[in-house]
Parts: sequence; C-alpha cells; structure tokens
Amino acid sequence: MILAKVVGTVVASQKSQKMEGQTLLLLEKVDPITMKGKNDFVVSVDSVGAGVGEIVFYVSGSSARYTSSTEGKPTDSTIVAIVDFIEKDGEYTYRKD
Repeated sequence: MILAKVVGTVVASQKSQKMEGQTLLLLEKVDPITMKGKNDFVVSVDSVGAGVGEIVFYVSGSSARYTSSTEGKPTDSTIVAIVDFIEKDGEYTYRKD
C-alpha cells in the first residue's frame, strides 16, 4: 500500500463501459513523517468514499482489482483505506481532523 493525499478529482466523460460510475481522484504521494507531498501523482479509483484533502492508502497493479467495486475493471490504482492517524515512535505525525 502507498500513502497519498487526495489533491483533486479527475473527470472523464468518455471511458470504458466497465468504468462507468467509478469516481477518479488525483493523489499525491506523501512522506509519512513530514506529511509533505513528493510531487509524484497518480489517478486512482475511489473504492472507499474519500474526499479532497484526506490521507489515503492506495494499491496498484493487480491488487487494484481486488475490491468489490473494481473486480474485473480495467484499473491499475485503487484507494482502499482512509487514514485516521499515523504514529511513529510514540509521536503522531498525522491525525485526521
């Protein structure tokens, strides 16, 4: 799983029928200690109802097709979790508001 921040949405009016109804979000990978963006972006299918500004985990490759909403769909990146907090060495580096 890869840690990222939802930084935007992506709209594609023309797409494969298998992708109809799928929400696409723009993610930026983040450093889990500083929570700063890495200027590395990916478009991901949202399977958990994430929103702009939230920290999420996404999976890529064949794992992206293992959720109930993406099974058999042509995706290579799927959001699978919304992060509540990150703790390292007893200190929180991130807490969801």
